[in-house]
Amino acid sequence: MEKMIPDRLTTLGHPQRLALFRLLMRRYPDSLPAGEIAAALGLKASTLSAYLSALQSVGLISQTRAGTSLLYAINMAGVRQTFEYLLLDCCRGRPELCAIFPDLLTEGHAPMTDRTYNVLFICTGNSARSVFAETLLRSIGGDRFNAYSAGTRPSSELNPFAVRLLEDKGHDISHLRAKNVSEFTGAEAPHLDFVFTVCNQAANEECPAWEGQPISGHWGMEDPVKVEGTDAQKSLAFQQAYGALKHRITAFTALPLGTLDRIALQSAVDDIGRTQSEAPA
Repeated sequence: MEKMIPDRLTTLGHPQRLALFRLLMRRYPDSLPAGEIAAALGLKASTLSAYLSALQSVGLISQTRAGTSLLYAINMAGVRQTFEYLLLDCCRGRPELCAIFPDLLTEGHAPMTDRTYNVLFICTGNSARSVFAETLLRSIGGDRFNAYSAGTRPSSELNPFAVRLLEDKGHDISHLRAKNVSEFTGAEAPHLDFVFTVCNQAANEECPAWEGQPISGHWGMEDPVKVEGTDAQKSLAFQQAYGALKHRITAFTALPLGTLDRIALQSAVDDIGRTQSEAPA
C-alpha cells in the first residue's frame, strides 16, 4: 500500500483531477455516467477520459458498466487506505492531532441529542423540488424540525405548477420564496443538522463548507420543470416529484434520530436516497 500512496497523492495534486475526485466524493455512494461528470466539470470527453483513467489506475475510483454506459464511483476502500496511512502512519497513531474536526472521531459512535433539528433542502432553482421538500417536512415532521430550502442559482419566483399543487394539497405557501444558499452561511444563519440535495446538478456543484459538518444526503430525482408537453403531462410530473419526496420524507421523519449514532444515521439517509424516485402522492 505504501508504494501506492505517493501515486495517489501525485494524481490528486492536479487541480482538475482533484475536482473530479471531490465531485465523486460528494455523490458517493452514487455512480455517475461520464457525460454527467463532463457537464458538471466542463471537460472535453478526451480530457475526462484521461483523468478517469488516472484516478482508476491508482485505485481511487471504480468503473462499472450499465448497458452501454460506463459509470464511475469512488472506490472507498482505496480512499480509506489513503486516510489510514496519513492519519495512522504519518501521525504516528495519533489521528486526534491531525484531524481538522477531532470531535468527529468520537461523534461517530454517539447518538444525536433529541432536539429540534434544522434541515436544509438544496436544488438549483429552488422553485419546485426543494420547495416541495421544505413544505412536506414542515407538514409531516411537525415541530421536531425546522425546514428550509434554497437554490444554488435560485429562480426569481416559484414555479406556478408547484405552487398550484401545494395549494391543492392544502399547504400554507404564504412563507415560501426562492432563496440563495448564501442565506444559510455566516454567523446569523441557523446551525444545520441535515443538508439534502434533491437534484443532481446541485449535488454536482461546490456547496459551502457547512459549519459543524451536518449530515448530508442526495435525494436526486428528475426535474419536473423540464418536462415538456401538455399541462396535464406537466402536472403529472410535478405530482410524481411531490409523491417521491413525500415518500422519502415520511421515511426520514420515522428514523429514531435520538438513538442513532452519526454513522448509522448517515447510512439510513443514504438508503432513503436510493429508494425509487417515483411514489404515489
